[in-house]
Amino acid sequence: MTKFTPIPCGETLPIKNPHAISVSMPTMQDVIDYEEGVPDIFTKIKSAYPRFAVHPYIKVINRHLEQKYNVSDDLEVMILSSQKAANVVSKRFGIDSKLEANEPFGVIAVKKDTDELRNVLQFIQHTGCIVSSRLAQDYLYDTGVISQKYKEQTKSKESANDIVCQTLADGYKQPVQNVALAPSGMNAVYAIAKGLQTVQEQNGRDIFVQFGWLYTDTMSIVEHYSPKSKKFLDVEELDELEAFLKTEGSKVSAIITEVPTNPQLKCVDLPRLRKLCNNYDIPLIIDSTFTTPYLHDLRQYADIFVESLTKFACGNADVLMGAIILNKDFASDDIRKKIFSQLEPTYIGDIQRLAHQIKGYESRVETISENTKKLVEHFKTCKYIDKLYCHDFDGKYVGVISVTFTGDFASIYDKINLAKGPSLGTEFTLLMPYTYLAHYDFIKYTEGQKMLKQIDLPVDLLRISVGVEDMNDVIAEFDRVGNY
Repeated sequence: MTKFTPIPCGETLPIKNPHAISVSMPTMQDVIDYEEGVPDIFTKIKSAYPRFAVHPYIKVINRHLEQKYNVSDDLEVMILSSQKAANVVSKRFGIDSKLEANEPFGVIAVKKDTDELRNVLQFIQHTGCIVSSRLAQDYLYDTGVISQKYKEQTKSKESANDIVCQTLADGYKQPVQNVALAPSGMNAVYAIAKGLQTVQEQNGRDIFVQFGWLYTDTMSIVEHYSPKSKKFLDVEELDELEAFLKTEGSKVSAIITEVPTNPQLKCVDLPRLRKLCNNYDIPLIIDSTFTTPYLHDLRQYADIFVESLTKFACGNADVLMGAIILNKDFASDDIRKKIFSQLEPTYIGDIQRLAHQIKGYESRVETISENTKKLVEHFKTCKYIDKLYCHDFDGKYVGVISVTFTGDFASIYDKINLAKGPSLGTEFTLLMPYTYLAHYDFIKYTEGQKMLKQIDLPVDLLRISVGVEDMNDVIAEFDRVGNY
């Protein structure tokens, strides 16, 4: 018996929510078909993680603008989060077909089926300068294209921004002026990279160091949008980092890492890393999305925090947003201005929704941490678990676990009735075949498979974002399929 109901392929997660940022992929074949771009899968999956798929509302706007501005058939209309973003993209890729459009977002037109179009799409994905689904919804409603808006609980426009920023300021114990919101976590990372670049280049520092195997788009930003970059694939490579800094430390503009890493839940020796940064006067950026401000106090280590508010701060997988939090011991007015000025605008509708959800942030993290501990302790006794990846700070567990199974991965994945799709931090337990969805190209090719082995990232790894449900029910569901 199971208390969980199968969720059909293509259903939004959360269910029947047009602003959902996850989507149900209940079988491994669904996942593979999605990654391979099999046409039939897109009759089911019409909406997915916003930076990786065009939202249905945005597709409607694109068609609307094609007619409104009489765009020729060989051009693809694309909308971006602001006119500033449209100008950046046009300049970067030499696009001369920017439309003279008076809209509440940036509009460009790019030739279809070209490398130029693919490069623009990749840039938008990496930098997070996409249009919010709520902005798109409001635009379509205001222009009469749709007749009603999705009803949801929100805070007022007047109070929303203050609620979100003050909650983060209190959590990270920083002044509220050191908190800035971004339309996505990746836009926050991009703004930090570009802002620090303007500060550090005048100091002769142009090497951006990625420390550890980080989230795929974080690595892309470091590699593609910084003048120079250096990567260390494992957070245990501190000896190698120290040797590198002995010769190149004066040229390093910043070091970025995750605490702990995604999805292997490794944590760097923070005191040693901080000491190295102090020795060479290097700012340390910590992605604290997994730790949150409530599991471990990272103030003595981080100069800059970056957090994806889409995850635990939201808890419902229906807001795409990020934040930068500057440590008051690091931030000057100049640094604050140069980093925050790089951010794209965050839509007020998203802030209003998050303001309603973030009030439960701390208690949500505490409940999830307790549930994670229960699940970890159970998995340690299970014969169907092969490898278990988890992390705790003095008994406070990060709300994500990764596992491999002794049995057939696809069979277990297909049979389990918990929600399955991208993202994490939700109040409902959410499973993701991480390597397939984040690094499918590595699985397909021999060199990629070698890289996965080098960084100890199993192909058949299941990342579990633990929810607030009764863990006895979740444990029973894993036992039902694992002991089959």
